[in-house]
Amino acid sequence: MLTQQRHEVILKLLHEKQTATIQEIADLTLASESTIRRDLTELEKQQKLERVHGGAVLADQQLEEPSVLDKSAKNLQEKIQLAKTAAELIEEGDYIYLDAGTTIIQMIPFLKDRDIQVVTNGLTHVQPLMEYGITTYLTGGLMKARTGALVGVQALNSLQAYQFDKCFLGVNGFHEMAGYTTPDPEEAAMKRLAAAQAQETYVLADYTKYGKVTFSKVIDLHEAGLITAGLPDEVMTALGQQTTIKGGMS
Repeated sequence: MLTQQRHEVILKLLHEKQTATIQEIADLTLASESTIRRDLTELEKQQKLERVHGGAVLADQQLEEPSVLDKSAKNLQEKIQLAKTAAELIEEGDYIYLDAGTTIIQMIPFLKDRDIQVVTNGLTHVQPLMEYGITTYLTGGLMKARTGALVGVQALNSLQAYQFDKCFLGVNGFHEMAGYTTPDPEEAAMKRLAAAQAQETYVLADYTKYGKVTFSKVIDLHEAGLITAGLPDEVMTALGQQTTIKGGMS
């Protein structure tokens, strides 16, 4: 099979399944594993897929993070339900990190009158945190106009000064092989560091994020508890991790 034909077969397979192993591509194309690895490397250079351990996933071509306005109106009720579930995990006296994002901000009303302290890189979170009387520390850094997130070297340096009982993150996609991903490398770096500084990390993501892979990896699935809803039982089993499902959704 010619190189171009193999590439077409690989991309067709990924569009059907979103993920494929080197072995199954080799079996399908009757090519050696070393040939398939070269094919995947070339297709990754063309930004048509993303290499992961043992195979590849279909890359999301969206490289720009949607704006806060774009995201805030989507799946609002699901976000509120996930936020309520997440807030129930917080105990009195906890030091927590709230990631910038339109799902995480929905947690704030459920934190009213709690004896906790919050660190956040979300500029949009500051006003509601103040209104609910929650002790809050804001990281420094460069403000991203589209998302209201503080990122960059200053933000990372600021974050290194804290240790958290619990960390709550939003993502743009989650996938068995690719893990948790987000379009912006600087936001991914903030999320990754916050997770590393926490005893427990949780990701809030509704069913629409499942199977999506965006540009920058945050962490692997097993590195955080997933708070989600609306996924079929077989998918939950395939994820193979401890997961919190919001009641009342199917």
